[in-house]
Amino acid sequence: MRIVIVDDTPVNLTLMQALVTKEVACTPRVFSDPLEALSYCSTEDLDLLIVDYMMPELDGIEFIRRLRTVAGREDLPILMVTADHEKKTRYDALRFGATDFLTKPIDRYEFQPRIRNMLALRQAHLALRDRAAILAEEVRRATADIQQRERDTITRLARAAEFRDPETGAHIQRMAHYSALIARRLGLSSEVSEEILLAAPLHDVGKMGIPDHILLKPGKLTPDEFEIMKGHAAIGHDILKDSAAPVVKRGAIIALTHHEKFDGSGYPHGLVGDAIALDGRIVAVADVFDALTSVRPYKKAWSLEDACQFLIDGKGGHFDPAAVDAFLAGWEEALAIRDRFGVE
Repeated sequence: MRIVIVDDTPVNLTLMQALVTKEVACTPRVFSDPLEALSYCSTEDLDLLIVDYMMPELDGIEFIRRLRTVAGREDLPILMVTADHEKKTRYDALRFGATDFLTKPIDRYEFQPRIRNMLALRQAHLALRDRAAILAEEVRRATADIQQRERDTITRLARAAEFRDPETGAHIQRMAHYSALIARRLGLSSEVSEEILLAAPLHDVGKMGIPDHILLKPGKLTPDEFEIMKGHAAIGHDILKDSAAPVVKRGAIIALTHHEKFDGSGYPHGLVGDAIALDGRIVAVADVFDALTSVRPYKKAWSLEDACQFLIDGKGGHFDPAAVDAFLAGWEEALAIRDRFGVE
């Protein structure tokens, strides 16, 4: 155990050092200068402080008050030694953080049990702190395991949609990273941006409920077929909405709203502007850009310039202007994402 003794009287220092050494297998660090001692105690770890009350420049109460303001010293056991029998002195010492008192002249039969008890208190506190750290680590690992299971579920759901829709390929990876890019550029937190990255691949999971003759049709859909196709937004929402996992709940919102348009001409509910969930507005930009710049059975890939111009022209109409601006502001990162995940 690390013990510090502070007293401006050498004989008192020698006496308390000897008594402590007999009680505990350690060599206490002693100081006759309270300012030097305060500097040491503020930067070095210790388990017990024994401090005299009457000292020049800095009395024991002020010493304790200052030390208690140092991070990590809030629970340090402090024994104040004083020849002052005034109650106010004791009250002030307690108010500013003394744990216990001893009165001079020091009685070894009282001093040593007090030291023993305070060190036992310190050991119990350290054991509790260690246990708390162990529990915190166990919680962290359990949480990480749950998050990994959630990610696995999300990946499998997205792959299930991909197997039904041959147009997707690496699309879900690119649009998910584009979505996270936009979220970050809009100033959303790293946690929210990460959730959007994980949830965005679920945007078209509702296509699992669309008949093959419509979903896999190589040509343009008839008006009636398109109405059925539009149902995938609500189907995806219904599949995901009751999950207890935050990422899957976010995926439900994205599935429902990523085909809404900023001017109200989208589906399924014709929402306008900020009435559309921000997640949906973000994914709309990422999804359309990647679809335009990818080869599909019914079209060639657009050039990057034409796709960007389409986004710009659609600001305030199809797209949230802020989401388009955020995407274009991160253009170099978008190109890196495109290169990383390839293009069909």
